Amino acid sequence: MNTLVERIDHYGMGAWIALMVVSFVVFWPLGLAILGYMIWSGRMRCKNKGKVAAFNAGNFGMGKRGPGRWYRGGFPSSGNRAFDDYREETLNRLQEEHEEFQEFLEKLRHARDKAEFDQFMADRTRRAEATDVEDAAAKDSKDVKDDGDKPAA
Repeated sequence: MNTLVERIDHYGMGAWIALMVVSFVVFWPLGLAILGYMIWSGRMRCKNKGKVAAFNAGNFGMGKRGPGRWYRGGFPSSGNRAFDDYREETLNRLQEEHEEFQEFLEKLRHARDKAEFDQFMADRTRRAEATDVEDAAAKDSKDVKDDGDKPAA
């Protein structure tokens, strides 16, 4: 049994998946058994899952504090203090620019929302005025009809 598993492992994950699919087609309980074995033995796991999950959990390095949070501590010292200082200053400058840009975007969103709200309120006021004018015109025309229907005394 170990030699069979080693042979399939030699071909890689694709061989395991192909064997499982063929087993499901031929005799589904065998395919289910192979699937269970693959899960139990850990052959279904992604080898880089830990690194990718850690990177994605950090929102691609763009967390609340921007790109600096991801880079800081990620680079070991180069041995050249001048370069390390320059790199740190550049990263700090980029961090500040990122924060300023986020604030600018927030102001733009706020201004756009305010403009849309003001437009909505203006349209609402115009509709209300138009409805009032129509109601007044309808009332006037009704009064005229009522006067015409009365007999002369």
